[in-house]
Amino acid sequence: MDVSQASTECTTVLEAIGDAVICEQEFLEEILVGVVGRGHVLLEDVPGTGKTLTARSVASALGLSFSRIQFTPDLLPADVTGTHVFNERERSFEFNDGPIFANIVLADEINRAPPKTQAALLEAMEEGQVTTDGETRQLPDPFFVIATQNPVEQEGTFPLPEAQVDRFLVKTSMGYPDEDGEVELLRRRAGRETTSPSIETVLSPEQVDRLRRVPESVRVDEDLLEYVAALARETRVDGRVEVGVSPRGTQRLFEAARAYATLVGREYVTPDDIKRVAHPVLAHRLVLTPDATVNDVAKASVIDGVLESVPVPTVQAENATPR
Repeated sequence: MDVSQASTECTTVLEAIGDAVICEQEFLEEILVGVVGRGHVLLEDVPGTGKTLTARSVASALGLSFSRIQFTPDLLPADVTGTHVFNERERSFEFNDGPIFANIVLADEINRAPPKTQAALLEAMEEGQVTTDGETRQLPDPFFVIATQNPVEQEGTFPLPEAQVDRFLVKTSMGYPDEDGEVELLRRRAGRETTSPSIETVLSPEQVDRLRRVPESVRVDEDLLEYVAALARETRVDGRVEVGVSPRGTQRLFEAARAYATLVGREYVTPDDIKRVAHPVLAHRLVLTPDATVNDVAKASVIDGVLESVPVPTVQAENATPR
């Protein structure tokens, strides 16, 4: 699969999801950057905005298996990964797969589960495998986590450790629809008998696998490599930031930029591609100083300042138009 074909298929996926979910195009693009970039997505938004429908729609459009885990304070790691059950007929223990064994896993309200259960996702997200009772089991390929958390309610929640937040390629927010979008939502609901809309499957698991390999062929020139590194390093010297973007975050920005270039059908990355994905990829990796937190400094404003202060490389003439 080449970049042009990959872009066409991404457009088809976005259209299929857009037929069911009322939201901004940029929001869906950021989720697809996570899929194409072989990462995971964290959605932080208030309840009722359509996060679960979005995750289910992505799985349906891509032709992938889907599993939803409702995180609660009493959820145990084994409830996520699976456990051994005694088979009376065979007189032996056999392993029953947990809900983590799916292509796309929705970790709903992940900050409601205790840290031990949250940590059960770490190996799965980083290695594509889980270990139970000393035995390692591979997860389906592709494997993709969409986690949600509610930023409003704090009682009975367990904030994600920074090390786990850093493992999400993208953090984004759906937001409320505008007036026209909300009316369209009601119009669509009035026109069908079921609560949830049906989503057309437009890709197969094999096509998704090929699609996720395409960004590896997208070219990133040397000056853009230096630009990505400079953006990450600038976050570490900002006076409002206690902990800046890690080297892992630098790599994720590089990967997300290539994934976005694939979405738009370009065989090379431009500075605008890097700027487009900088906020959803970098902002959640920052740890602000206590003073900045007290003064309600937004992480997005820090990224804005970084983008303004780092000189932008000049795109070569031969890269001025898509090939």
